[in-house]
Amino acid sequence: MNQDVFLTIFQKAIILAMMMGAPILISAIVVGLAISIIQSVTQIQEQTLTFVPKIFVALLVLIVAAPWMSNVFVESTKDMFSLIKDFIM
Repeated sequence: MNQDVFLTIFQKAIILAMMMGAPILISAIVVGLAISIIQSVTQIQEQTLTFVPKIFVALLVLIVAAPWMSNVFVESTKDMFSLIKDFIM
């Protein structure tokens, strides 16, 4: 396996990890930002107030996006297995 093949595989793996994690992370960031704005407007400075809504939203997004995420993962795995013959030769 030469360096180009290794870098291509590594690049695909990094992109796949970002695609799988992005919906959950972006939704948690948006909810955290909204709660922070509400806290600053109402002057409630409770640090633990942001954790529960973030967890609920992350779980909700995970449940909603699970079929898409599994489809993307399976397709990526199929692509990697189809490239095995190129790695061997």
